[in-house]
Amino acid sequence: MELKTILVTQARIGSSRLPGKVLKEVDGKSLLQIHLERLKKCLKIDEIIVATTVRKEDEIIYNNSLKWGFKAFRGSELNVLDRFYQALKDKNPDWVVRVTSDCPLLDSKLVDAIVEYTQNHSYDYVSNGLIEYFPDGQDVEVFKFSALKKAWKNAILKSELEHVTPYIRNNSDGKGDDIFSSMNYACHDNYSHIRMTVDEQRDFDLIECLIKKLGSEKSWLDYTNYIIQNDLTKINDKIIRNEGFLKSLKNDTNG
Repeated sequence: MELKTILVTQARIGSSRLPGKVLKEVDGKSLLQIHLERLKKCLKIDEIIVATTVRKEDEIIYNNSLKWGFKAFRGSELNVLDRFYQALKDKNPDWVVRVTSDCPLLDSKLVDAIVEYTQNHSYDYVSNGLIEYFPDGQDVEVFKFSALKKAWKNAILKSELEHVTPYIRNNSDGKGDDIFSSMNYACHDNYSHIRMTVDEQRDFDLIECLIKKLGSEKSWLDYTNYIIQNDLTKINDKIIRNEGFLKSLKNDTNG
């Protein structure tokens, strides 16, 4: 029997540094639409769900996702782990792919490669970000739905609720535990200094430049090489990677 794989991308209007960022447009298309159209090309994904919040302002994300032909779900704003689980529980997939909509140029072929690698080895959890060699904005996590269910039942730390997968990572063999098996999907070189995610206006400026110069259908490596060859890292290289998650970790200790 063929395994069922569902990709969930989280999206919301609220952003402390760049409000409404996923609806900002380049050449008449929002970053969210560009993100989803790229992911639609995935061959290893059976369904895509846009998981947004129940806040009034996020109704537009829900409605637009449906209009563009994608499934959508509305759930908790802060407990994103619950939002993910509730979006998936009735579908009961074998595998879940987690990405975020502030990564508009996420590469569908990279997603497929990580899905295939994870399923072939039957790991509970694989990410290309355990060792951060891929550009920020090409982050993909693939995990068993059974692992997500266990995390949903047991996670209590703020960081584990706000960011979906920390419970799985914290209890994996990569951290010396035996609840979950995990592996990093390796990159052939270190591109960790490249940012293709959108947290601030400077990030959007770079994405806009890339799309206007190369279009919205190139590979992650094409965009990466263009950034390097044209010395575009200086646009946004002072921004801290995973700043939101680092803040959540502080809340774990302060709470």
